[in-house]
Amino acid sequence: MTNDVTPGSQAVGSSINPPTNKLTTWISNIISDLGKNGIFIALIVVVVFFSITTNGILLRPQNISNLIVQNGYILVLAIGMVMVIIAGHIDLSVGSVAAFIGAISGVFAVKMGLPWWLSIILSLLIGALVGAWQGFWVAFVGIPAFIVTLAGMLIFRGLALVVLGNANIGSFPEEYRALGNGFTKNWFFTDAAIDPLTLAVAAIALIAFVVQQVRTRNARVKYEQHVDPLPWFITKLVLVIVAIGFFAYALASYKGIPVTLIVLAVLVLVYGIVMARSVFGRHIYAIGGNRHAAELSGVKARRVDFFLFVNMGFLAALAGLIFTARLNLAGPKAGDGFELEAISAAFIGGAAVQGGVGTIAGAMIGGLIIGVLNNGMSIMGIGIEWQQAVKGLVLLFAVAFDVYNKRRAGSRS
Repeated sequence: MTNDVTPGSQAVGSSINPPTNKLTTWISNIISDLGKNGIFIALIVVVVFFSITTNGILLRPQNISNLIVQNGYILVLAIGMVMVIIAGHIDLSVGSVAAFIGAISGVFAVKMGLPWWLSIILSLLIGALVGAWQGFWVAFVGIPAFIVTLAGMLIFRGLALVVLGNANIGSFPEEYRALGNGFTKNWFFTDAAIDPLTLAVAAIALIAFVVQQVRTRNARVKYEQHVDPLPWFITKLVLVIVAIGFFAYALASYKGIPVTLIVLAVLVLVYGIVMARSVFGRHIYAIGGNRHAAELSGVKARRVDFFLFVNMGFLAALAGLIFTARLNLAGPKAGDGFELEAISAAFIGGAAVQGGVGTIAGAMIGGLIIGVLNNGMSIMGIGIEWQQAVKGLVLLFAVAFDVYNKRRAGSRS
């Protein structure tokens, strides 16, 4: 018996999958992409909410600049904290270390009269030594980081009070203060209404970003890897260009680029490369994902842990210097609550409690969410007691939203 199929006819079942609909594919890609960036959506929602509730005051140039200047220390701490959390540890001492280093820098720059640059260098070195002290107990003695840094929180808070003598130290040299309260407009175009340097830097950054994104997409296409549909890819580029352009114009309209933002940009670039492309970064993820398997693979986990805390001490010192420079004062209350905001920024940014998951970019977004909350609620005149409650709820819901999106994305794959 033969099956006759006439020319032009189609056997039953020969086309199981329906033809691909470009519109539905595009929409599916958009939904999937948004699902993977839940924290970024949360940032947009928070910004839009406070822009409405403050009648646009939040997005004024001065407030946009203040968002960076007033919360720069949180973002610096968040970089180091997310690295520690990825490796499966925690650091509760960063606030006390920041206060201690701020006090030490006050002794160097004000009481001893050392040059501002030498005071900063010596303070950063002492911060690294503090991190080495804590890293020794965690990495080589085997005491859990929670206990070591809890002890460190008490030790260095006490030492900060000893150095200060329960008094404030100020005022600092002008060059030192620029670290936390300096702007590029004060360097060159002091009389210009719009700072050309800020616009030029933004233009260069946007061009570099577009070129990098296009090259990455072309490389993925060349190796037949999945890429976003071209219309959605272009749409995302346009949205990023508009957002960065608005941000840059706002800064240029005020005082230019804050020095704190320059420091942050360098840190994000360096640490982003370290975490994504270096052996040390891969070892951090490996240890956080499965410490025993990493050690069997030849990863020197103790050495990685040690240098993680050295790095955290260095960044805590830098955060302390930025905070002290902004206030032009080293005081006994400095550093209070820093560790909570840094940890919150890391977890809001997508870091996992069990370790092995997290990014520098995510921690920055988490820190910006906290910064927008701080600035927005302050503009609205909300009391500090309600600010704390709201930030706690946002932390909980933001992480829950991100976890939900990741689970949904995982179930589809």
